Amino acid sequence: MKLENMSLEKLWELFPITFIDGTDDFKDIYLDEERSLTFLLGNYISRISHIGSTSIANIKAKPIVDILIEINFDNRDIVKNVLTNNNYILMSEDIDKISFNKGYTMNGYADKVFHVHIKKYGDCDELYFRDYLNENQLKAKEYEKLKLELFHKYNPNRDLYTAGKKEFVDEIVNLARKKYRDRY
Repeated sequence: MKLENMSLEKLWELFPITFIDGTDDFKDIYLDEERSLTFLLGNYISRISHIGSTSIANIKAKPIVDILIEINFDNRDIVKNVLTNNNYILMSEDIDKISFNKGYTMNGYADKVFHVHIKKYGDCDELYFRDYLNENQLKAKEYEKLKLELFHKYNPNRDLYTAGKKEFVDEIVNLARKKYRDRY
């Protein structure tokens, strides 16, 4: 059986949510993968960024490096094919986003795990969120606390865990957009 064909329940069992303390190692892991992705996708990348909890200082994070790649969406099929043909698993696709995973194996997580989010250039709320929390440690710690509470409440259901963060994330993005105006 392929990962793509497994039920959510089986995937949640094989890939449990875990947290580790934040570490600078995530930056190096991101930079290595950024180089690989830049080699693969070249000029199709408008901007590539480290996002998610591993990009936020001093908070616990799942040991999964999230990467945002912004592209001209006219090239989405080319980008999708390149990644699919280079060991990235297509996890979801809709009109304005494509999500890939790398580092998921039939035996569980690999040593390095990535979620790659493909969006059109300028669709980058994740950057506002990251920057705001990196500049506001109290809010970052509030986010960490929320994640741990949701984990204990909903484990192993990743969908409910993620949905539980939405209101907080939206609030921070709105604050950041006001603070940073047209940063991105």
